[in-house]
Order: sequence, then C-alpha cells, then structure tokens
Amino acid sequence: MTTIELPLVGAGGEPVDLARTLNSHGFVDLAPMALDEAALLLECTIRVPGGSPRRVRIGQGSPGNARVEVLGRRPGARALEAVRTTSRHVLRLDQDLSAFYDQAREDPDLAWAATGAGRMIQSPTVFEDVIKTVCTTNCTWSATVRMVNALVSELGDPATGGSGALTNAFPTPDVMASAPEAFYRDVVRAGYRGAYLIELSRRVASGEVDLEALATAGPDERSDDELEQQLLALPGVGPYAAAHIMMTIGRNSRLILDSWTRPTYAKALGRTKPVSDAAIRRRFRPYGEQAGLAFWLFVTRDWVD
Repeated sequence: MTTIELPLVGAGGEPVDLARTLNSHGFVDLAPMALDEAALLLECTIRVPGGSPRRVRIGQGSPGNARVEVLGRRPGARALEAVRTTSRHVLRLDQDLSAFYDQAREDPDLAWAATGAGRMIQSPTVFEDVIKTVCTTNCTWSATVRMVNALVSELGDPATGGSGALTNAFPTPDVMASAPEAFYRDVVRAGYRGAYLIELSRRVASGEVDLEALATAGPDERSDDELEQQLLALPGVGPYAAAHIMMTIGRNSRLILDSWTRPTYAKALGRTKPVSDAAIRRRFRPYGEQAGLAFWLFVTRDWVD
C-alpha cells in the first residue's frame, strides 16, 4: 500500500475540517464512494492514466494533513500523481473559503463553521455528480442508492485494490450511452429517468456538452445565472438539481430547497409551521455568492458532533 499526505489548508490559507468535509453531503454514501463515519475514512475509486482505476482510502494523517492510501500494488509515477491531484479535487482543497469564514464569524448561527466547515465533497468528475443528482430527483434515498449501485456494478471498470462490484469506477459517458434502454428500465429501474440518463450520456460522449468545463470556468467567464441556465437545459435537471450540481462544483449562490431542507430549517428555528422560500432566501441573502453554502451549513450543523 502506498500513502500520500495532503496539507489540510484551503487556497486562502484557511483551515480545513476533515470530518466536516467527509460528512458534507450524502453522495459519500453512493458507490463507488463509501464513508466509514466512525473511523473517518472515505473510500473512492479514481481513474488513472495507462492502467486500471485505483481504489483509495482518505482519512486523517499526521497533524494538519489528510492521509491518502492507494490500495493494492504500488502505482507508477503518473498514476500516483493522478491519485494526488484527484484526491485534492475530491476534498476541494483548491477552494478559497477565507472570505466566507470572515463573514460567518460575525453570524451567531454560523460562527462555528469558520473553523473549517463548508467544503463539499465532489466526485472525481462532474459527469458522475450530475448523473447521481438526476438519480436523486423525485424518489426515496433507497431508490437513489439502488440506481447508482446498478450503474457502478454493471457498467463500471473494476479497480485495483477494490473489493467487489461496488468499488468499480463510475461508468464513463461512452459506456452509459451505449447501454440499451432495457438496461435502464429493468436493471437500474430508473423509471422516467432512464431516458434522461441515456440522453445526458450521449451528449457528453459526443462532445456536444462539456460538463467538466463547468467546474473550471470561473464566475468571470461564466456567471452563476449563465451556469444555471446551462444546467437547466440538461435532460432531467430542474431548479433543485441545478442548485445541487452548482454546489458540487463550488458555485454556492443557489439554495438547495427541497422536501428535506425546508422542514429541517423550520425545525432548527423551533417553528412548527413551514417557512416560506422567500423568507429563507432573505435570511441568507447577505452571504451573496455563498448564500447556498450558508444555508446548507445551517441545516446540516448536527451531522458532526
């Protein structure tokens, strides 16, 4: 087993709370990711150049560092560098949250977050996060898990260091685009989402849509309004899904308002009646481009002791 250490410091020199990062949202429980919450260990599968995908385990390292363990045989230099780069990407260590922390320290409800919370775990690719987000729409979490498990176990490439089909790499757009409709109907049991998954994969595989470019384009190149409109034009992506995808790529201006966050927010305020979306947006409007992140942290504070 080969190990790497990554300094837990954000792009602005701000601290990174590994526990909060690994528990930032539910996608850490969707294959091929797997979170051991008690041990604070996240496993994921990373594609590397010139070889099979690698299974890695991310956890606490020496003081101030995350430890990345590359499972299985020792990788070559190019593969090891890909693991390092992608692990930083998954932990979002290149994001600068220092200005957000400065503002949060002045907010009694969010001052706790300034010690390193707010980094949203992201998948190795935007494509994976988009597909998983579509699989969360209008269904139970157990249905989302079933759909994603089927995609990974049936279409994903086996990983060196992996243990079972759910450690396969997430399937590529080409492979998903070539799978027949019957697969999405009978194996994934995606319902109406099956057509969306096929069409999304076809557009990405053909080069018509470049999802990965969405994560690299800054606000000066593509505003949040423009990004949202591009996402809403994708098959199966509505306002909730667009907000979720934006947050997974570090654009935090939109609030994820759904059947879980709305009542959770009201409960946190001690309210027995729903709070209007307009009132929620007013509460977090002062955070500007980080309004969605501030809201998410407010409703997920109790996820980590």
